[in-house]
Amino acid sequence: MKILIAEDDPVLRRILEGFLMKWGYDLVVTKDGAEAWRALEQEAAPPLAVVDWMMPGMDGLELCRKVRERGAGPYTYILLLTAKGQKEDIVRGIEAGADDYLTKPFDVQELRVRIRAGVRVLELQEKLRELATRDPLTGLFNRGAILELLQRELARSERQGVSIGVIIADLDHFKKVNDTHGHLIGDAVLCEAAKRMKAAVRTYDFVGRYGGEEFLIFSPGCDLRDACQQAERIREYIAREPVVTPPASVQITASFGVCASGAGVRNDFTTLINAADAALYRAKERGRNRVERAVEWAGTQATSGC
Repeated sequence: MKILIAEDDPVLRRILEGFLMKWGYDLVVTKDGAEAWRALEQEAAPPLAVVDWMMPGMDGLELCRKVRERGAGPYTYILLLTAKGQKEDIVRGIEAGADDYLTKPFDVQELRVRIRAGVRVLELQEKLRELATRDPLTGLFNRGAILELLQRELARSERQGVSIGVIIADLDHFKKVNDTHGHLIGDAVLCEAAKRMKAAVRTYDFVGRYGGEEFLIFSPGCDLRDACQQAERIREYIAREPVVTPPASVQITASFGVCASGAGVRNDFTTLINAADAALYRAKERGRNRVERAVEWAGTQATSGC
């Protein structure tokens, strides 16, 4: 785990560095609150911070408040270090947003166990986050999580001036699978389809269960042509062989609707989803097991094959 140190005293800073490195943690070392705040604003910021209270400029309390006021983003666990040991001081530190408090001079073993406690809290939070954002059957992102991620990535892509490919996939004739083979086989088919989708995309693409037998996939950095190629690759992965779940062997296919930000449609969340959904509907109308793309001209949506 990566830990941030915010300490203006060079001697104590080196002591903290030495022990934390010895205990196997990766470090980001800062000399004051302002530098620590900049480090915590980075995308891959340390999840745990050891912060001195008394620092020039932005002190530890102000840093705690700024971190808590930030709201969105991963949680930062803060261990506040200070020579202030009065009960009133501890209350002030916790109210400012610190999770734990250690008075100086501190015992090394006490520092170690408090760091471990922070790590346990963060690991538990990660497990809870996984439970809240994952579909329990397929292990993919659930509907709420994948839509939230898409909104976040759309905002990021707009800032960076890049496209995002958006794909909605629907397993063909899935109701017939359930009616013929039962829901246990149907669940196995959904899980295998999800597995094949994950295998067909890049490691940094996003795949979620959109609802029932529908899936939402989006790919940062993909334009409409790239997204169509990706959808075709996923289609081939899904259809390449039957799903064998004794006693059943089920041949599955899927239909795809594709859209992309910056590809002739308004780059807002609702428009992209609706455009991809309309293209999916056209793929169903044209015989299923195919990819269709969505294009919008002058506010009127039309679709064409990829």
